[in-house]
Amino acid sequence: MKILLVHQNFPGQFLHLAPALVARGHEVLALTDERNNRPSPVRTVRYKAPPAENPVRGLARTYAEYSERGWLAARGCRALRDRHGYVPDLIFGHSGWGETLFLREIWPEAKLLVYAELLYRTRGQDVGFDPEITPDSDEGRVSTLARSAHLIQGLVQADAGLSPTRYQADSFPPELRQKLTVIHDGIDTDKVRPDPSARLELPNGRVLSAQDEVLSYVSRSLEPYRGFHRFMRALPEVMRVRPDAQVVLIGGDGVSYGGLPRDAESWKAKMLAELDGQLDLERIHFLGRVPYPQYLSLLQIARAHCYLTYPFVLSWSLTEAMAAGCNIVASDTEPVRELIRDGENGRLVPFFDQPALETALIEALTQDSARLRSAARQTILDGYDQKSDSLPKLVEWVESFTP
Repeated sequence: MKILLVHQNFPGQFLHLAPALVARGHEVLALTDERNNRPSPVRTVRYKAPPAENPVRGLARTYAEYSERGWLAARGCRALRDRHGYVPDLIFGHSGWGETLFLREIWPEAKLLVYAELLYRTRGQDVGFDPEITPDSDEGRVSTLARSAHLIQGLVQADAGLSPTRYQADSFPPELRQKLTVIHDGIDTDKVRPDPSARLELPNGRVLSAQDEVLSYVSRSLEPYRGFHRFMRALPEVMRVRPDAQVVLIGGDGVSYGGLPRDAESWKAKMLAELDGQLDLERIHFLGRVPYPQYLSLLQIARAHCYLTYPFVLSWSLTEAMAAGCNIVASDTEPVRELIRDGENGRLVPFFDQPALETALIEALTQDSARLRSAARQTILDGYDQKSDSLPKLVEWVESFTP
């Protein structure tokens, strides 16, 4: 087939699928934003980027922004069609930024698939989950509904969609859920594996290994959606009881989900101010965003790894931490329960139970359970391994839409 993959930050979720489809003999082309400079495993074309400033305000803001991106993507595809005679058999694009919205009008005969990552909902997910940070309100729920419009339209127009977890697929209503297949992106368990020889050099020059008592926390951004505030508030007691513990955090100071605090420049600054005088800052190491090998080394040396999240998109870092054989303490929230079974392959604690989180982290640093570590990795090997499970399923799913 001629397959067009669409993602404003390509390769994104298509990093491994794209070359696998090429290896199967398909002609694969990627369409992405002109500002995206990430290395691509396949030939790539770019559409004109939307303006940096969205002039629309209010409830229509999100749809205006993403429909504009969708139109720019469609114009790029029209040029491919009219100037170069390109006609794909199948289009597979991420629906999150509106890029697939109008592609059916350019190539009405092509099969259209979407990567349906999550549908925002007014109840049962992130909205109103954490009253301290995101109080429940009529305005918040209405805004959430408005931000869902392009996601619903994208899946309605598609022949089928893909979600990485059952939880994320189930965020869509039944009439759309029936169009979705659940296949995780998969983890390269040859690369992401336990390594007793791993080392991590800190900015101060100290080198940590698995012989040290390391507590790790990883998130793209240090923010409440990933429980950063709950983790930080647990540290005074954890570090008091475990005087040799070294706490290492990876994540940027901005926000990936939600917003910045009103009274500080970042959530990191806010929490350090709140806990001023309660923390041994010489034993807490904020690494920011780091290269992948450094991130992986942290997972491999950690005595305990903490993963907290609102009911929301599941982080790749959890599945990679499990593949690396981490001793995991995680929040007892719905997306996490799909992978972690309390006492079997990790520990689950209620998101808002601060004493329970402190106790679980202290126990994980004290006991360093080999049984939980092994079971965590086995969970990934059994159902999320990229080579033996996820990637073959993804290729088979795409090829099932052969014209």
